[in-house]
Amino acid sequence: MNDCPAHPSAGGDSPARPAADAASAGGSPGPAPDGTGGTGGTGGTGGSASGHRAAEADPEAADPGAALGTDPGADAAPALFTWEFATDPYPAYAWLRTHSPVHRTTLPSGVEAWLVTRYEDARQALADARLSKDPAHHAGPSDAKGKTGIPGERKAELTTHLLNIDPPDHTRLRRLVSKAFTPRRVAAFAPRVQELTDRLIDGFADRGQADLIHDFAFPLPIYAICDLLGVPEEDQDDFRDWAGMMIRHGGGPRGGVARSVKKMRGYLAELIHRKRENPGDDLISDLIRASDHGEHLTENEAAAMAFILLFAGFETTVNLIGNGVYALLCHPEQRERLQRSLAAGESGLLATGIEELLRYDGPVELATWRYATVPLTLGGEEIGAGDPVLVVLAAADRDPERFPDPDRLDLARSDNQHLGYGHGIHYCLGAPLARLEGQTALATLLGRLPDLRLAVEPGELRRRGGLIMRGLRALPVEFGPGRPPAEGDTPSTL
Repeated sequence: MNDCPAHPSAGGDSPARPAADAASAGGSPGPAPDGTGGTGGTGGTGGSASGHRAAEADPEAADPGAALGTDPGADAAPALFTWEFATDPYPAYAWLRTHSPVHRTTLPSGVEAWLVTRYEDARQALADARLSKDPAHHAGPSDAKGKTGIPGERKAELTTHLLNIDPPDHTRLRRLVSKAFTPRRVAAFAPRVQELTDRLIDGFADRGQADLIHDFAFPLPIYAICDLLGVPEEDQDDFRDWAGMMIRHGGGPRGGVARSVKKMRGYLAELIHRKRENPGDDLISDLIRASDHGEHLTENEAAAMAFILLFAGFETTVNLIGNGVYALLCHPEQRERLQRSLAAGESGLLATGIEELLRYDGPVELATWRYATVPLTLGGEEIGAGDPVLVVLAAADRDPERFPDPDRLDLARSDNQHLGYGHGIHYCLGAPLARLEGQTALATLLGRLPDLRLAVEPGELRRRGGLIMRGLRALPVEFGPGRPPAEGDTPSTL
């Protein structure tokens, strides 16, 4: 079952959920490349760009004929945001890099935006102060402005977070939260991440099969970020339910995302009040202490910060683990090479391997929204003031001008300055935590379940719909009897 497609995203004729249903997008702190903190993932607490879609309509109810992409020729632009595109966007991105590297398009939501696909242009855009994160700079009509950002964040008054602001407010808030993601503090959190990882694997190891998204990749970052924020253990399952509704998008009841955001907002407000009366050794308590000592952090800012760390951080890690495991199952020679290295007690290939998996089929497809504050030139195109700009990380990280043989997975790739964690002042605060969770998850899975294999044909796998994030809806696997956790299983690279 390891004969996966050439691209780990390819799924044959599977009706993959199209990115076309994304009415909005946001940023994230996992390796989400837009500078928040979180558990792995865009830039966010793990690299930031975040993955937010407002897709509450069911894309699978669409006309299948409308979901067919075109085979891009030398002159024909590829179809974007179709089912075929969502399954494997890399050929279309290659065409754009060659023929229209800064490409104006109409998104499925109706919002017009520029897509930036070349590596050098992407680096420039991610660090360009003329491209603001503040949605107030969007020159589009009011209905278009409502189709950017995280679903429900405006009504819940959760917009004042790192993914929506510029200096000096961005500088102030980033300084407050950055202490939670120093390499030293993350290293101290490593035993807890290992404990959570082993506990989750214990839950399915005897079954001989599992859905690695539902049973492992999804709950691991939720519980980890809840611990980091200071959410009591008895409340963490509520967070898991709310987060599940958020990433389910079109798969849940209508309005479910907005209701989940509202419930989370109410809970965070209550938790902040409790922490003010009884602070602990956690991030929310640290934010309250900073505010009480003159850092001028409002309650809305504290709630928005906690919200974005959770919401933006966890989904990037879900996708990092899911996409990473799938890529290894599709490349047995690379997976076996990593297993041999781990069995020998080495950590070097694990460290470079995580970075390569982020580059090759990362959790964040597009960085979160930016808006031109003045007219500017990017990649030879004139960008108007107020125009939205979306940096396509997945395209930039496969640019052959920057990465030799970019469509090949090479876990030992050393010169790998990918953009999965962003670039510039919005570089992911949570990158150290993202690396820790990704390394721990992969090393422990491969060590405890050495014969892990796909339980379905690759063409049966489906991608979640959305504009920003890139992840699998499910990852069914099979395995023989595993072994129990052993002390020192996971070599530390921090």
